[in-house]
Amino acid sequence: MTKKERAVACVELLKAEFPDDLCSLTYEDPYQLLVAVRLSAQCTDARVNMVTPALFEKYPTPVEMAAADVEDVEEIIRSTGFFRTKARDLVIMANQILDGFDGKVPSTIEELTSLQGVGRKTANLIAGDIYGMPGAVVTDTHAIRIANRIGLVDTKDPKKVEFALRKLLPPEESNNFCHRCVLHGRATCTARKAHCERCCLNDVCKKIIE
Repeated sequence: MTKKERAVACVELLKAEFPDDLCSLTYEDPYQLLVAVRLSAQCTDARVNMVTPALFEKYPTPVEMAAADVEDVEEIIRSTGFFRTKARDLVIMANQILDGFDGKVPSTIEELTSLQGVGRKTANLIAGDIYGMPGAVVTDTHAIRIANRIGLVDTKDPKKVEFALRKLLPPEESNNFCHRCVLHGRATCTARKAHCERCCLNDVCKKIIE
């Protein structure tokens, strides 16, 4: 079985296992998702979802956030961790969106990564989830771990994993594949232990068949 064949098989198996509810962050528009993803760094999605209602009630768009008192934003998002850095990034990012993109969240990887606090992982998620960009690959820790374990890649470097998976995955499936890796990584192929006895990928996993 080639890596590309294995990748396609994994896409279908994970799709059968996790057909719905891919993104666990709660949002109503591109800006809210961008903010929520920034807050999710070193924080659970569940915690972020507890914090964002109050944040978006006070700062619903980049216009309000750009004029925000950073210390006030810090207090609202404190429980997400690294709150000072995150608050600073959110205010700067909002100003960049207003000044450089006419108040709209940009759509390309290059434009998104020009924003304060936005790396390639976040940029791919926004490009894929919001703008439906084919070939978006979100290389979070779950996707990196699972891609290595099942034999799709042999590196833990996020950028190298991103480009390797982009070559292997069907472009229209790559973004959701990564979302499903998060769900699979939480439920079965965890960082602490791979629960192979209940894994839907056993028939194609390098760890099992080789």
